[in-house]
Amino acid sequence: MKKGLVFGKFMPLHRGHIALIEFALSRCEQLTVSMTCTPADPIDPERRMEWLQAVFGNIPNVELVAVEDDFSDDSLPLWERTRLWADFIRSRFPDLDGFFCSEEYGEPLAQHLGRPCIWFDRERKQFPVSATQIRNHPFRFWDYIPQTVRPFFVKKVCLYGPESVGKTTLARELAARYDTVFVHEVARDLITTNDFTLKDIERIGYAQAEAVEEAAHRANKILFCDTDAITTELYSQHYLNAVPPVLYELEKRVRYDRYFLLNIDVPWVADGLRDLGHRREELFQRFKTALDERGIDYTLVSGNWEQRRKTVTDAIDRLLAG
Repeated sequence: MKKGLVFGKFMPLHRGHIALIEFALSRCEQLTVSMTCTPADPIDPERRMEWLQAVFGNIPNVELVAVEDDFSDDSLPLWERTRLWADFIRSRFPDLDGFFCSEEYGEPLAQHLGRPCIWFDRERKQFPVSATQIRNHPFRFWDYIPQTVRPFFVKKVCLYGPESVGKTTLARELAARYDTVFVHEVARDLITTNDFTLKDIERIGYAQAEAVEEAAHRANKILFCDTDAITTELYSQHYLNAVPPVLYELEKRVRYDRYFLLNIDVPWVADGLRDLGHRREELFQRFKTALDERGIDYTLVSGNWEQRRKTVTDAIDRLLAG
């Protein structure tokens, strides 16, 4: 075949899609991969095209295109819907020799289009999964999600609260338990005293956001973080009586799926940077208020270390099972 077509929503791109495209590539000289999109799509088209580009963007005989799906009508029976699809394909890809798919629409579309459908894994034995299943239960179908797509589904968990409540220790333990990675407080890499400036705060904010985004590419389903932009804002306000505006933008840039607010009912331990042991209650209330004001749901974590660990792991197990 000289020119073939694979089309779909790729919402998300999964290993079945990749195998289909590779199968098509082995059977035609030039392949067009057409991604259809609508304003109602739950995953934005820019991100989906980035995934396709990451996997197939450097292959010379592959053309990746995005098309607005304003030609289909889901209220119609499949026969009538595929007639509309054929009209669009004939107009948009006039020199097409055939198309590749594993969906039930292949037969009626081939009849309307007057071009052959080349089947791949028609009975879904090689890749028994759909994009809808992945969107609804990504962790059940994790093995079918390619590495470039996984960061989109990684759950980010923030262990949150004032100093000396065990955030870093707990993050490290959780990362080991769930075979994943954690992001520590990068401020400790950038400053050695509490004598810092607003420029230092900006630098910390950017570095923390970048560390979270980078770690998401290495995470296994879940990513634990022992601080966030809100924490940086609170300490900036406390020590400098001001907050760099960029921190509020960084707060929007990195969103967390679950917050755990760690209580202060554990001993305070000095470590060189900590100097607020005498104001723990005040700081705890500030941290709590910051979440309440933003309408962020959180789980309060109290008690001894074993009780804290159980509170968090029970919630994480539910999160991963959902």
